[in-house]
Amino acid sequence: MTLSQLISLTGSMATFVAIPFQVFEITRSSVAVGLLGVAELLPILVLALVAGTLADAWDRRRLVIAAEGTAALVAAVLLINAQLEDPHLWVIYACAALLAACTAMLRPPLDALVPQLVARDELKAAGGIDFFVGNIAQIGGPALGGVLIALAGVSVAYAVDMASFLLSAGALALMHPPPALSQVVRPSLKAILDGFRYARSRQELIGTYLVDMNAMFFAMPMALFPELSERYGGAEALGLLFAAPAIGSLLASLTSGWTRHVHRHGRAVAFAAAGWGLGIAAFGFADALWLAVLCLAVAGGMDAISGIFRSTIWNETIPDHLRGRLAGIEMVSWSSGPLLGNVRAGGVASAIGLRGSIVSGGLLCVAGCAILATLLPRFWSYDARDADPADPDPRTA
Repeated sequence: MTLSQLISLTGSMATFVAIPFQVFEITRSSVAVGLLGVAELLPILVLALVAGTLADAWDRRRLVIAAEGTAALVAAVLLINAQLEDPHLWVIYACAALLAACTAMLRPPLDALVPQLVARDELKAAGGIDFFVGNIAQIGGPALGGVLIALAGVSVAYAVDMASFLLSAGALALMHPPPALSQVVRPSLKAILDGFRYARSRQELIGTYLVDMNAMFFAMPMALFPELSERYGGAEALGLLFAAPAIGSLLASLTSGWTRHVHRHGRAVAFAAAGWGLGIAAFGFADALWLAVLCLAVAGGMDAISGIFRSTIWNETIPDHLRGRLAGIEMVSWSSGPLLGNVRAGGVASAIGLRGSIVSGGLLCVAGCAILATLLPRFWSYDARDADPADPDPRTA
C-alpha cells in the first residue's frame, strides 16, 4: 500500500504543478488559477461523505483501486487536451473537478484502511511513515513536474500522472485483502448523520478540523505561485515553490521521534498551525528564490507537525466502524481550507497585490488559531494520557 501511494502521489504532484501552470499560461490571471479551487471543492463536498460511508460498508482496498483507475482516465483527457493547438480552458477545469472527485472517493477508504491494519500503539509511527512517503512524493513530484514542463511541456506531466495511477492500482491489486470489519453499516443518510453526531460529541475532533481549515484558508498562497515564479525564472522555480513546503515537512517527519513525548495534542496542533501562518507571512517578504523556499520549508515543517498530531487524535478517538465516515468529514475539513484559500489568495492579490495577500493571510492564520484555542477549551486541554476510548455507538453520545 505504501508503494502504491508513493507512485500515485508522485504523479499527482506533477499534475498539481501542470494544471495551474497551464491555466495561468492561457489566462495570465492568478484569479483564474485560484478559481480552480472552486471547481475542485464542489465534488469533494458532495462525494467525500458518501465515500466515507461506503468505506464503512465495502472493501476499502477495492474502493481505492477503482478511484485510481478512474483518475488515470481523467489524466488521459488532460493529455489529449494539451495536445490541441489551442487547449480548452473548460476541459482543464472539468478535469480538475473530476480529479478532485476521484480523490474524494479515494482518501476516506485509504485513511480508514491504515488504522485497520496497524496496532494502536504503532499509530504515531504509521503516521510518521505516511508523512514521510507523502513528503517524498510532494518534493519529487512538483520538482519533476517543473522540469518536465520546462523541457517538454505539460503533456508529459499528464502522461506521467496517468501512468502512475495505473501502476498504483496494480500494486494495490497485489495487496492481501484487509481484515474484515467488526461492524458493517448500510450506506444511508442516517449512517452519514451518525458520523456527524459522533464528530460533534468530540470537541477535540472539531478543534482539529477548524484549526486546520483556518490555517489553510488564510495562509494558502499556492494560487499565486505561477505568477511569483516568473520573478524567479519560470517553470523550474515553480516546481521548487510547490516542493518547498514538502521539504520542510519531510525534515519534520524524519525528526518526529520527539512527538511520542508530547501528550497535549490539541496545543501541539494549535501552536504548529500558528507556526505555519508565521512561515507564510515571512514568505511574503522574501525577495530571493532561496529565501522564499526556506520560508515555505519552515511553514511546511510546522504543517507536518500539526498533521501528525491531528492524525493521532483522529486515530486514537474514532471507533473502527466509524473511521470511513469520519475520514470523509476530515477530508472536507483538510481539503476545503486549501481550495478556498487559493480562491481567497487570488482575489486578495488582485486587490492589494501579491505581498499583501500573502502576509495578511499568514497573520490572520495566527490570530485565528488563538481565537479557536480560546473558544474550544476541551480541544486546547486534550491530553492523550487521560483520553477515554471513543464511544462505539455515536447514538449514545
